Amino acid sequence: RRVLFRPRVNIFTPHGRLMGDFKLIELTREEAEALRLKNVIGLEQTAAAVKMHTSQSTFQRILTSAYYKLSMAVIYGRGIKIN
Repeated sequence: RRVLFRPRVNIFTPHGRLMGDFKLIELTREEAEALRLKNVIGLEQTAAAVKMHTSQSTFQRILTSAYYKLSMAVIYGRGIKIN
């Protein structure tokens, strides 16, 4: 799969919490790229899948996994690490 996204920052921590006081959720670069294409650039899933050189159903699975991980981080106050 093609991933063009290279994050400038790869760890996000809950405000006011020290490293070690929370669990990190690992977001893959593929998941970050799917989020970028769909939510930041605003591509439809089919077009985003083409950009990532994957099928639409695989793109949907990657995106669903990314949404789940981000939701867990926000709801439970966990950090996010982009691998």
